[in-house]
Amino acid sequence: MSNSTPFRFSTVSDYHRAAGLPKPAHPLISVVRMEDINLPIAEVPFSLVGDFYWISMKKMQHVKFRYGQQSSDFDEGVLFFMSPGQLFGVESVEHAAKKPEGWMILIHPDFLWNTLLAKNIKQYEFFGYSVNEALYLSEKEEAMLTSIVNQIEQEYNTAIDRFSQNVIIAQLELLLTYSERFYQRQFITRKKSSHELLTRLEDYLDSYFNSGALAKQGLPSVTHIAEILNISPGYLSSLLKTLTGQNMQQHLHHKLIELAKEKLSTTNLSVSEIAYELGFEHLQSFSKLFKTKTNLSPLEFRQSFN
Repeated sequence: MSNSTPFRFSTVSDYHRAAGLPKPAHPLISVVRMEDINLPIAEVPFSLVGDFYWISMKKMQHVKFRYGQQSSDFDEGVLFFMSPGQLFGVESVEHAAKKPEGWMILIHPDFLWNTLLAKNIKQYEFFGYSVNEALYLSEKEEAMLTSIVNQIEQEYNTAIDRFSQNVIIAQLELLLTYSERFYQRQFITRKKSSHELLTRLEDYLDSYFNSGALAKQGLPSVTHIAEILNISPGYLSSLLKTLTGQNMQQHLHHKLIELAKEKLSTTNLSVSEIAYELGFEHLQSFSKLFKTKTNLSPLEFRQSFN
């Protein structure tokens, strides 16, 4: 395996061959125990890409991984999710590294074909998180998810019939739903890091809104804000929704309307001038948003102060 060019796996069977595993019982899905993997990792660093979904719970001491744009040590059991085409790499391995523990589910998109999960899987934003945004599981949570994986593995190793796909899909949906719940718990229980991130967000937005950038560039995109904060857009949106009840666009619009109220009540600028300063090309767009958020037109709001 080259340590400069990512090793690509087009199928689940490709990965099994490279990892020294037996042929998968199903060509489109596989449950892998981490201790059974024998990837040739003598030349480190190396990276790989799979054309399928990966759900992994890893316990690997003294190994540093990378996926997305971040790297992290996985000394404890953590859960992470990767979409087809996402890069995963091993950056370093100490000689005393023990055999990995945990499990991994590989799901080719074709397995989901003609099911609701094929559409709904896009709604699980954690498939786009970075490595430092992995889900840290309690022992109880880890046991719960592992029990679901055991059920999937049992069905996976049973003779395939017309019920097999529906049974496995149902278990996968349960696994993803629990993972979403546990992420919401993580956002709340890790209050310090979560609120530090929100403070950085507010500091950046205050600076941006007060710099005159709105008139020149309009509202910053979620992707741009996430890059500034060095996190993934999906993680930022999920965290904000959990802690404030607003998605990123709603949060930006709220700040925009508050700034508009300030200008309407404390300056003599015309409504058109205020709309321009806030990045609106058309007065009608500003007036419509303002009335939607306040039930008043900009002029009615201004007149309420006179």
